[in-house]
Amino acid sequence: MRANSLDRMSSLGLAAMVAGVVSFGFAGFGHGAALVSQTRHVEVAAKASSGTDALKALYRRPAAIPFPKDNPYTPEKAALGKKLYFDTRLSVTSAQSCASCHSPSFGWGDGLSVGVGHGMQKLGRHSPTVINAAWSDIFMWDGRLPTLEAQALGPIQSAGEMNMPLDQLMKRLSSISEYKPLFAAAFPQEGMTEKTLAKAIATYERTVVSERAPFDAWIEGDEKAISEDAKRGFALFNGKAQCAACHEGWNFTNEGFQDIGLPSEDVGRGQYLPAVIKMKHAFKTPSLREIGRRGPYMHDGSLPTLEAVVDHYDGGGVERPSRSDLMKPLGLTAEEKSQLVAFLNTLTSNLTPTAAPVLPR
Repeated sequence: MRANSLDRMSSLGLAAMVAGVVSFGFAGFGHGAALVSQTRHVEVAAKASSGTDALKALYRRPAAIPFPKDNPYTPEKAALGKKLYFDTRLSVTSAQSCASCHSPSFGWGDGLSVGVGHGMQKLGRHSPTVINAAWSDIFMWDGRLPTLEAQALGPIQSAGEMNMPLDQLMKRLSSISEYKPLFAAAFPQEGMTEKTLAKAIATYERTVVSERAPFDAWIEGDEKAISEDAKRGFALFNGKAQCAACHEGWNFTNEGFQDIGLPSEDVGRGQYLPAVIKMKHAFKTPSLREIGRRGPYMHDGSLPTLEAVVDHYDGGGVERPSRSDLMKPLGLTAEEKSQLVAFLNTLTSNLTPTAAPVLPR
């Protein structure tokens, strides 16, 4: 997928371009749903006018994790990727790992407003979660990386983050005896290279899938799984509040980019598409899965609570040429705001998300 398709307005759905899939399972997951192969755009008005059952069908969980043809799943590869993901020796000072900014303890983020990198220096943006990254088509808040494999290597070699040149890292890994048999088992034809390093980490990250949440139980027929306020919040989410225009599908994102009117000087996607006015200050629409574990919110970590997030959208944000046409005052009542938050809280599972065990084909 290239820039001309990735950077269309986020009101359009993006096709999932990966082809290989492996069935998976984890606590309470149902395997009856169809595979997700494309995020479909449905007009908010059409969603609001359809029945609740029809709306529910748009949010059913997929039954498999998608893996790309050039990096299919193997248990050996995932095991190697897990070891690398949590190994601080991947940073130049041996003080940071991938999990330092993307920790299971904080919804696979870090719980901070902005990330902390090499030398304990604050980074410019909030650390995004890696939950459900297997379903993403483009990575980083500004969309500068096209694959999860590229994303895996980006922070490692970034001077402001882990600050480890890849050639230096490969020499370090080669000197660690425990890694040689792991790479040999995972990549018998390729061995230990920068490319296989990225493939292993990306494979493990693709197994990080949100657990089944109360919302999932409700759309599958358990009317007692969520509160009446949350059900009203779901209707608002798909109607008056217009949230579903961007947060669509089971993963609650269409992978697009929008300027939502935050008072930030960061140009986001505009750095790579300076001629497209609507991409200035535009950032990737994040998934809302496990959202209750992932505060503070937004690309700059500027909103501390879900209540603050709803207030921001209700106000419409900063008016400027790049602001999304979807952003405008909503006129939500205090009760409606409370109902929206109640619904958002149903997207967080009762279990801390962990890497999902992948079942044999």
